[in-house]
Amino acid sequence: MFWQEDLETMARPDLEKLQLKRLRATVDRVADSPFYGPILRQRGRPSIRGLGDLSELPFTRKTDLRDSYPMGLMVADKKDLVRLHASSGTTGKPTVVFYTRKDLDVWSDMIARCMAMVGVVPDDVFQNIVGYGLFTGGLGFHYGAEKLGVLTVPAATGRTTLQIELMKDFHVTAVHSTPSYALHLAEVAREGGVDPVEDLDLRIGMFGAEFWSDNTRPRLEAALGVDAFDSYGLSEMYGPGVAFECEQRDGLHIWEDIFLTEVIDTKTGEQVGEGEEGELVLTTLVRDAMPLLRYRTGDITRVLSSERCPCGRTHLRLEKFLGRTDDMLKIRGVNVFPSQIEHILMEIPELSENYHIELETRGLMDEITVVSEIGERAFTGEVADLVNLRQRVEATFASKIGLRIKVRFAEPGTLERSTGKAKRIVDKRREE
Repeated sequence: MFWQEDLETMARPDLEKLQLKRLRATVDRVADSPFYGPILRQRGRPSIRGLGDLSELPFTRKTDLRDSYPMGLMVADKKDLVRLHASSGTTGKPTVVFYTRKDLDVWSDMIARCMAMVGVVPDDVFQNIVGYGLFTGGLGFHYGAEKLGVLTVPAATGRTTLQIELMKDFHVTAVHSTPSYALHLAEVAREGGVDPVEDLDLRIGMFGAEFWSDNTRPRLEAALGVDAFDSYGLSEMYGPGVAFECEQRDGLHIWEDIFLTEVIDTKTGEQVGEGEEGELVLTTLVRDAMPLLRYRTGDITRVLSSERCPCGRTHLRLEKFLGRTDDMLKIRGVNVFPSQIEHILMEIPELSENYHIELETRGLMDEITVVSEIGERAFTGEVADLVNLRQRVEATFASKIGLRIKVRFAEPGTLERSTGKAKRIVDKRREE
């Protein structure tokens, strides 16, 4: 099912022509803004003759949004603004983004496209199990689902028992949540005598706000009885819905009529070729209140294909995201992302979905320990069984990541659960 078929299936020459038109309009819109104006004038106001001239424009970074707090990157008249969202600001000033009515319409259409693409239809009942408020996830999906014409349950996070009751009583068929909370919800349901697969009507699960590996997919599907789809977004680019898997589940389509996409080498800033890994950089093409040029997302991916997908859509497909540049751990000279660790853990059936990663400094070296719960069915309490399992997991880390990672096990149900984004990293390293 297509929500905006003409745009979703546009031939690439026509799509690039539209992108160029919108890029020029975006540059004109920010040319006299307090933030971009001086930078562009210093560069002699680059002339955008083709999409290849994108490299003449400056990068924008998260620090620019923080340094411009509260309204330094906004270009619309204040009277035209209808909403703001903000990050948590846990590492400094929050990053604030603004929306006009036009922006909210674009965002709602973007979410409706994503939901329709994975098979959500107006006959479905949709439960939105993410935070409402300054966080973009709740309201973004809420208005997109309503625009699609779907009965929407704004359940937010927490009150897990009530979440399960709502699913059962109102025959919910589609959900949106973090993958970690979805797995926790399934666990609580089973403890309460509800089998999500047999007793609920779920068929579609949309999971985002956390990076999750391909090996987590079968666990989500087995736990809830859904087809699981990956959602990518960031508040600087409206929120969720920037890129989404289609029913092929072979990469995430990024909406190229709304965003101009680059993948760059993180060190040089130069664009890499199709299929090469790098940092995703996005330029907004229709953003009204707060256009951003070449925003460095910090997220690591690669372009899988620019060819038409078997689903019929022509927009680029990005590889499932590996992680963020600032999430990457460098341990004894080896770079490792938490998602790589999760991918290996989820291959091992004796382990549950609940784990965390501890970082410590011992002597002059950083050390990494993975603490994982044993699965209910695999927990025997026998020391020999645990020793053999630990050795097997540590050997798998060594062979697949090239790093000695210690493993410690916890009994089932003992690690902390989260109703929002899971806290996977416990950093005990001393300050340098």
